[in-house]
Amino acid sequence: MTVPGFWDDQEAAQKLVLEKKALQAVVEPIDEVRKLLDDGEILLELGAEDPTAVADDLKAVGVAMDKVLDQLEFQMMLSGPHDPKNAIITVTPGAGGVDASDWAEMLAKMYVRWAEDADFDVESLDYQAAEEAGIKSATFLVKGAYAYGKLRAEQGVHRLVRISPFDGQARRQTSFASLEVVPELDDEITVEIEDKDIRIDTFRASGAGGQHVNKTDSAIRITHLPTGIVVSCQNERSQHKNKATAMKALRAKLYQLEEAKKKEELAQFYGDRGTISWGNQIRSYVLHPYQMVKDLRTGEETSNVQGVLAGKLDRFIEAYLKGRRRD
Repeated sequence: MTVPGFWDDQEAAQKLVLEKKALQAVVEPIDEVRKLLDDGEILLELGAEDPTAVADDLKAVGVAMDKVLDQLEFQMMLSGPHDPKNAIITVTPGAGGVDASDWAEMLAKMYVRWAEDADFDVESLDYQAAEEAGIKSATFLVKGAYAYGKLRAEQGVHRLVRISPFDGQARRQTSFASLEVVPELDDEITVEIEDKDIRIDTFRASGAGGQHVNKTDSAIRITHLPTGIVVSCQNERSQHKNKATAMKALRAKLYQLEEAKKKEELAQFYGDRGTISWGNQIRSYVLHPYQMVKDLRTGEETSNVQGVLAGKLDRFIEAYLKGRRRD
């Protein structure tokens, strides 16, 4: 990285930076454990004659050691072949009408906040606003070491219970939205996509208005006809760049689909996933008549709903990954 010209190829440089961060996440906690062990041995030698003199320092070393070992344990959970990669996230509303569209937008913002708090970069790939409120869909890229490894714990249907802000009678409403997570694949991984199997549509990118509205049909939507998978991208002004990004997302989804078939877990991803509605949710967010977020897979729960909606998701991610590791 110190070689002159390292940043001339931005894409290659970013890939190496990501690899470095992934390796640091493994090496640095181990180095810290070694340092704490050395500190502990020195304290034991100093306290051989008077243990009370070093008792507080030894306790502090023990607390620090527990914290680092927890970090290492969590790192061991991220051992999948694609866990270190960036993640492509798609949020889609399900049953619940306008409330579901609004809930999908809330869910998308929740994951953007989580990613930013975790020092990940977030890049919007596609955003389709709904007519009345919320979104029809949103796709964004979360870039950083182990983004996919962590976010794969969040894939599934999310259920919201609240007093509807769109109901004049202020009745309680249950709505659903789904989160789909796939890894951003390296160029080295080959996924064959034949021209006859895809349909490419162009459309004018949506925007907030004013001078920044795209006046050309630069946005791209690609439909994979054999599977029905649809991807789109409108974040670039260049149609060529949008097509390249959309194709990358399609390759990632097709690769995950094939992997799921190999493992006989297709239901987890596509074919038998079911509707985005009651009975398929992985987590419930209840705002009324009480405050509670509960993960139905792990039993993890909290009454701090607003904190969760602000991106405080680590407890749920860790609980799920620990459960999967024990299984």
